[in-house]
Amino acid sequence: MAYFFNFDKMTYLKGKRPDGCILCLVAAGDEGVERLVALDTGSFVVSLNLYPYNPGHLLIFPRRHVVDIRELAPEERRELDGLVDRSLDALESTHRPSGYNIGYNMGLVAGASIDHLHLHIIPRYPREIGIAELIAGERVLVQDPRETLAALSAAFAAQRA
Repeated sequence: MAYFFNFDKMTYLKGKRPDGCILCLVAAGDEGVERLVALDTGSFVVSLNLYPYNPGHLLIFPRRHVVDIRELAPEERRELDGLVDRSLDALESTHRPSGYNIGYNMGLVAGASIDHLHLHIIPRYPREIGIAELIAGERVLVQDPRETLAALSAAFAAQRA
């Protein structure tokens, strides 16, 4: 399926890749990569997906480079679980989705295009399929990720208050 508003993903797919793991670079604040971080706990990063399926599509990943969830220590797993809850609360307050897809893609054949463990949280909305999807097999995204970032960053900050 192609996108009308895909944030230039073909350039990303076919273009020059940064040296190193993209998520490690995001976590490090490298200026050579787009950074859409809504929350950084020191151990984990909650970031918008640069190429979202829906507005509010989040990635949660450890700062430490791991590729398999079984590599996380028990305390990391607890923090990750808490971040899922916090992310859902933030999305509820900003986007009010009707449901979610939540999961990992571990391994290239499972759809993992980045070899660094990351959890997807994809908000789902009623009547997502519009005329473009029906007629042309295209998908239209209705919110710029930078707007989403501002709203979710504020929601995470409000959780601490």
